[in-house]
This record gives sequence, C-alpha cells and structure tokens, in this order.
Amino acid sequence: MEAVIYDQGSGRSEHVECDPADDGCQSVLKQLRSMGDGAFAWVRLADPSEGRLMALAEELGLHPLAVEDALHGHQRPKRERFGDVLSVALKTLRYVEEEAAVETGDIMIFVGPRSVLTVSHGTIDPCAEAARRLDADPDMPGHGPWGVLHSVLDVVADAYGDAARRVRATLNRLEDEVFSTSRVDHTGSIYSLKREVREFRDAVQPLVPVVQGLLSGGPGEGSHPSKIAPYVRDVADHLHRADIEVRTLDELLDSVLGAQQARVGTWQNDDMRRISAWAAIFAIPTMVAGVYGMNFEHMPELGWTYGYPLAVVLMALAAGALYRAFRRNGWL
Repeated sequence: MEAVIYDQGSGRSEHVECDPADDGCQSVLKQLRSMGDGAFAWVRLADPSEGRLMALAEELGLHPLAVEDALHGHQRPKRERFGDVLSVALKTLRYVEEEAAVETGDIMIFVGPRSVLTVSHGTIDPCAEAARRLDADPDMPGHGPWGVLHSVLDVVADAYGDAARRVRATLNRLEDEVFSTSRVDHTGSIYSLKREVREFRDAVQPLVPVVQGLLSGGPGEGSHPSKIAPYVRDVADHLHRADIEVRTLDELLDSVLGAQQARVGTWQNDDMRRISAWAAIFAIPTMVAGVYGMNFEHMPELGWTYGYPLAVVLMALAAGALYRAFRRNGWL
C-alpha cells in the first residue's frame, strides 16, 4: 500500500507511510482530515487482500458492489457512480515483442471528493508512472482527484498507442515473410497474433465510450472540473486513435491470413503439377518396358540385335520431349 497527500493550492505532495497492520490506513485519513479542503489523498493498492480492501473501503465509504469488482478484477471497462464516488474500471496492457503476446492487467479507480483509491491486478501497474507525471506537472494536482484520474488514464492510453505501434511492426515483419520467396507456412503465427489483437481490441474498444462519457456526464454521473475537460478530451482522442489502429490491424491480419492461405494453396498446386509432370515423364518408359517385359515369344524386333538400344533411345527421347514441354510450360 502506498499513499500520497496532495495540496491543491501549492501543488506539493507528501508520501505517507501506512502501518502494515493498519488495513484502513487511518494515519493517512487522519492527516487528510487535519488539512484544509484543498488537500486530497491518493491510496494505491496492488493485488490487495480482502481484509485490507474491505477495511479501506469502509473508511472511504465505497459501495460493496464496487468493492467486489475491485477485489476480483477481470472487469470490462466501465464507469459507475455510487453516491459521490465515481468508479472507473479499465484494462492495462503491454505488448511483448519477443513472445508476440499482449499481456493484460486490471485497474479500478475510485474518485471521491477528497480521495482517490486505485486497485490494480497483474504485473502492469500504471500508477507509478502516473504519480511521476503528476509530480512533474505542478498544475495537475490543482484539479484534485480528477487530476489523478487523468494521469492514470493518460498512462494507459499511451501504453495502448505504444502497443499498437509494436503490433504493427510485428505485422509488417510477418507480411514481408509471407510474400518472400521462402516456402514457410506462417499461418500459426498470424492466427496467434490475431488472437492477441482481439484481446487488445477487447481492452480498448469499450474504454473509448467510457472516457467520452466522463466528459458528457449524464443523469447521476456527476460533474467534472471544467479545467480538466481538455485533458480528458485529449486522452479520449488518443484512445480513439488506438481503437482505429487496432481495428485496422485486425483487418490487415485477415488479409495477410488470406494471402498466406492462398500461397499455401499455390504451393500445393505447384507440387501437384510437378508430381503429375514427373509421373507423365516416367509413364512412357514404364509402358514400353512393361510391354517388352511380357514373356511372349513372338514380339516385334525381339530377335533384332539393335532392338534393345532402339527401345532405350525411344524411351529417352519421349521422356526428354515431355520434360522439355513441361519445363516450357512452367510445370518443372
């Protein structure tokens, strides 16, 4: 558990140590209550235990349904308002190029009047980078808890954009290999990447209307500080571009997969033509040898001295003529 108290007026922040035995982080809340209305606290939890999350939720007045979602994770991107607390669930992700895999995690953000609680699951935690950006911009803490929400969303949106660029680089390499002269079947790699892109799409596509809804609000949604709107709109724009990029990648993968299957079909046709051509070439010598292999006493040229050489020459000439014809037609 990590906790930071921000002073909106001065933009200063103070890290507060929480007692490991204090599940409710009373020291942070006590210090927050002693400060003016311009102060707010950000408490960060990573894979918390049920006892710690429940104790902290009780202190912050979080709804039990929202706490249940935060405890188990694996939620679809969504936003909900419970009283004066806004909860936002989203997927975190990164692309591992060495494995051509999209690694995902979960994070829930609870934005209250004077507090922010983030609960993350998995190895991807955007909160550290969000805190760094928040400290680097002295104006952002002045937006209160919504400044924290923006910083986390901004880090996640940037991660989506970076992952999309890396996936496209992998797709470009696959595309070059598919259309190269080598006869390597990349169907498995294409299908695997397509599955990862679908997972990527499931993360970013539902998040776009969630962030856009933070701007428009609605019945029971509450309002946001007017000065934070341009920043949230910028995040929404980045997410929209990432969503379009992922859709494009998905469509390109369909095209590349179709091209790979067409090439495999072409390779199979080439192999069948070669096999058929060689079968035709060997058919004439086989036929002649088969005829003369019959143990009949009266056969044409059977007793002639040059009969055997003539038969061999005829077989070679016929096979050579067929070979030349097939080579001219591109079958060999």
